[in-house]
Amino acid sequence: MEIQVEVLHYACELFEGMKAYRGVDNRIRLFRPELNMARMRRSAVRCALPDFDGKELLKCIRELVKIDQAWVPYQKGASLYIRPTLIGTEPSLSVTLSNEAKLFVITGPAGAYFDTFDPVSLLADPQYVRAAKGGVGAFKLGCNYAPTMKIAGDALKKGCKQVLWLAGPEQHITEVGAMNVFMYWKNEEGENELITASLETGIILPGVTRQSILELAREMGEVKVTERDFTMDELRKALKENRVYEIFGAGTAAVVIPVDMIVYQIDDHEEKLKIPLMESTKSLMQRLFKAITDIQYGRASRPEWIVEI
Repeated sequence: MEIQVEVLHYACELFEGMKAYRGVDNRIRLFRPELNMARMRRSAVRCALPDFDGKELLKCIRELVKIDQAWVPYQKGASLYIRPTLIGTEPSLSVTLSNEAKLFVITGPAGAYFDTFDPVSLLADPQYVRAAKGGVGAFKLGCNYAPTMKIAGDALKKGCKQVLWLAGPEQHITEVGAMNVFMYWKNEEGENELITASLETGIILPGVTRQSILELAREMGEVKVTERDFTMDELRKALKENRVYEIFGAGTAAVVIPVDMIVYQIDDHEEKLKIPLMESTKSLMQRLFKAITDIQYGRASRPEWIVEI
């Protein structure tokens, strides 16, 4: 590849993240891969790279996993990570559409992201944003990730493992690191509610795990499930009134990660917000985690969500 290709200079690049799971029956499964293919195609169109047939790419991925099946781990919670990628490869320093592209898929074994539900602390600093309305926050493009790395480093210096991304003057809560974020609370109407940011603003990545959690929680029928924008002021008020049950991030890597602290940067000082953690028997997060991983590893049947290798 020549050094003047557009991907190296203008970030003409997109990718997906998905996994193959070796089940308790030794069968290898992909979890809702058609959603990854659909999202990848949307990203390609937004990035002005060639569209493609998602069904054909999925066939190729299945064949690749067959070849690499010895690399699909047997360990509990482990998987084979799959990274389909599309890059613009036209050798040009002009800021123009790339007429050449390369599509490839990388695989590699991945251990359990977290062996236990160890909670993480988050840095919320409103002076930084991950995405803006009208931009590309809803697409899985490489250009969304590089600008977040410095802030992630700042978070680590403050003892926080992830960043809680806020947006706009209202400081809407959007995402956790590279994950979607959920809050389980008692709303002001006295209802137990699972809430996550809406996709309508175009700044939230439509995660596969996010969609699965929403669908499963609605099927449970035990709590109100809402997609809407909510703010730091709402969270702080609810914490003062002891109405927050738990907050967690959700994504392909870890499925879910509980949050126990938010370090909220307000002008020149910090406010530390302690987030409750629920007992495992009461935790909605842990029940949703079990429901998803049971499907992924073949302990529960949901054929419409699974593609077997």
